Amino acid sequence: MSQDLLNALALPMIFSIMAGLYGYVRFPERRPALLLNLLLILLVGAGSHWYQPNVALFNLLLLHSTAVFFMLLHHVQTPVAAVERIERS
Repeated sequence: MSQDLLNALALPMIFSIMAGLYGYVRFPERRPALLLNLLLILLVGAGSHWYQPNVALFNLLLLHSTAVFFMLLHHVQTPVAAVERIERS
């Protein structure tokens, strides 16, 4: 039964990593919502690992959490551009 859960989660989690990296690089203004979605997918995977522990699923979660961690770390260290006020006369 534990192999079924891995089969159900493997492709969505790999797709979320690839789509998340693409969206993170391509759309910097949407990064907070994207990172939130990636964390929620990670929580679903963690819940399924708690339900049925599996070494392969744990490795997949480790890969996904590493990618999300480095994206979060980069997002926190990236400075926010200041909005310039233009005075019209």
